[in-house]
Amino acid sequence: MIRKRRRSTAALYLTGDLLSTLVAFFLAWFVRFELQFPPLKKGLPDFQHYIALLPIVLAIWPIVFYFHGLYQSRRDRSRVDEALTILLATAFATFMISALPSWFRPTIPGSDELLTFSRAFIGIFVVCDVTLVVLSRVLTRHILQTLRLKGRNLQRILVVGASDLGREITYKLQAHRELGLEVVGFLDDDRGKLGQQIMGVPVLGVLNEIEDVIAERAVDQVYIALPLDAHRKMVRVMQQVGRSCVEVKLVPDVLQYATLKSSLEDLDGTPVINLSQVPLQGWSSLAKRTMDIILASLGLALLLPFFPFLALAIWWEDRGPIFYRQERMGLDGKPFMILKFRSMKVNAESSSGPVWAIRGDDRRTRLGSLMRKTSIDELPQLWNVLKGDMSLVGPRPERPTFVHEFKHKIPDYMLRHRVKSGITGWAQVHGWRGNTSIRRRIQYDLYYIQNWSLLLDLKILWMTLRSGAWHNAY
Repeated sequence: MIRKRRRSTAALYLTGDLLSTLVAFFLAWFVRFELQFPPLKKGLPDFQHYIALLPIVLAIWPIVFYFHGLYQSRRDRSRVDEALTILLATAFATFMISALPSWFRPTIPGSDELLTFSRAFIGIFVVCDVTLVVLSRVLTRHILQTLRLKGRNLQRILVVGASDLGREITYKLQAHRELGLEVVGFLDDDRGKLGQQIMGVPVLGVLNEIEDVIAERAVDQVYIALPLDAHRKMVRVMQQVGRSCVEVKLVPDVLQYATLKSSLEDLDGTPVINLSQVPLQGWSSLAKRTMDIILASLGLALLLPFFPFLALAIWWEDRGPIFYRQERMGLDGKPFMILKFRSMKVNAESSSGPVWAIRGDDRRTRLGSLMRKTSIDELPQLWNVLKGDMSLVGPRPERPTFVHEFKHKIPDYMLRHRVKSGITGWAQVHGWRGNTSIRRRIQYDLYYIQNWSLLLDLKILWMTLRSGAWHNAY
């Protein structure tokens, strides 16, 4: 049943992608050659030559989209993630089309002249195609979500574990009814919970009864949300579920799971497990650094003309310094001086010492309050990025005083220093910044470290620009 629904959804997206690409192709022709944007330097090309390219496009596009995971059934895929994947897939498919003439060197029928295609046409086609495919998928998703909110096309979820982890995933599933995921019950070995309602969901039985519950409740997906110390139970549950035709998902305790991200190394024939392996190494590190330099340079070039006016406003309010330098801890626990526009009064911590900023903090200047709400005070950190102290995206750096306190209170806190600190991060775009839960922030930071990719960095930057990470700033 699940597979049938997945095929239907994939077919729906495939149809929308092909129709959007077809429309984009003719729209690109109209803009380039009918409207002549940009102006033609040569004569109008033969329309039939371009039509011959269309079947190749319609054949290659779905294949490239498929291998980029765009036809996988992921109800929780974010729109930003999907749009960026569509952009990358379209760019790769376009590169393949552009490379074809170099290999096959086709000629115009009845002539020895090589058949070529306008680069402006291809560029316009890419823009139109990405735009129309994204719009068609937004429309398709909206239709599917509307049907799910009406109780159709639902998937029934069984959560194994009614402790904090199980309750957390249940809360999130219930908060996103548009995903069409209905939690039908919990299983837990604590017999004191049997028959109880937790968050409006009944505890249906103990773990050994999972096969019977799956059959009786027509369960589609099982979410295993057991603590790491229940490893034996987890293995037993997975073996039992393996005898049923349901989808199984594991909800890990991020703080515990982070230490298990490992790789196998070889020391003169002896296998060694590295428990500190992170994806941000080698070429990945070079790619991230290259993106940092390009985007930070571009950002400084665009913002530099406005900095003198902001500097004058800061100085005019209390005649104090323009910038504020503060020691923070970055990659591998090494300290560096972070640069910010001053938003606090001069010598704000002279009597209190290092303390967290709070909502309505009276140490801020009037202009400082505005800068903190909009995160304008963070903009000079683009210079920290160019120097190599920071990255555009990464865990926010803390002061050494707080780091020393947290590393003794929060397990695995120092794991966040395995990558460079960032101006924005996965925790910040989800609201965990300023005087908020450190533990929750660490969970998001560790998720980012373990799942890093350039695509994730671009997604975080887009989320920062679109909705702003400053909504919870103090």
